[in-house]
Amino acid sequence: MTALILALVAGAVVGLALGGLGGGGGVLAVPALTYLIGLPPADAITASLIIVTLTSITALTGHARDGNVVWRTGLLFAAAGVVPAMLAGAATGHLPRLGLTVAFAVVAGLAALRMLRPSPAPSPAAGEARPARAGAVGAGLGAVTGLLGVGGGFLAVPALARVLNLPMRRAIGTSLLVITVNSIAALGARAGTGVHLDWAVIAPFTAAAILGARDGKRHAQRLSGNTLQRLFAYALLAVAALMLADAFV
Repeated sequence: MTALILALVAGAVVGLALGGLGGGGGVLAVPALTYLIGLPPADAITASLIIVTLTSITALTGHARDGNVVWRTGLLFAAAGVVPAMLAGAATGHLPRLGLTVAFAVVAGLAALRMLRPSPAPSPAAGEARPARAGAVGAGLGAVTGLLGVGGGFLAVPALARVLNLPMRRAIGTSLLVITVNSIAALGARAGTGVHLDWAVIAPFTAAAILGARDGKRHAQRLSGNTLQRLFAYALLAVAALMLADAFV
């Protein structure tokens, strides 16, 4: 019963992050499944990918109905990152866990600080006419996310908003497309690896996350793009601080 309650609460928080901020699901889900529910790390990562994939698809449909998904840019962004993510993921096993944790925290912190800087005004066609730039940024993001073992939404949103100049709401919606593609690719790579899936945890966690994503999207609609950007940045700073504390304390 305790595991069920924890799964429901953690799932709701993950869903709020994905639906409202367009990222942060994997960053939150893996620690929750590992530290709160007690799954082994390998099982937690695979379970997180399932949860994040299904929740992102649900949240993506809502943002797409509102016209907040830039499909061409999102697909270029995601496709460019698939191979680098797989190559970087293969290298992860040869790196120390402490180094990966610190790298994860540093990247999250830098992304947050970049988002807290004043944003340039986006052009009406921002993100639509930059296939080369979208591909280059997507490849870099894929390498980072493959190396650090996360879906990438917490990095995709600032990249889409700051580098490709998308308005914040469209960056959030498009990020969900990137997360969905990356997570499906990662799940495919992990198929047949013999990881145990605890569906008694995954099912309620996913259900709560899907409901939470709907609430997150509704709350996000009441906030301005700048407010959403600041909230996302502060969330990233908190994640970075917690990971550094976990690494060195």
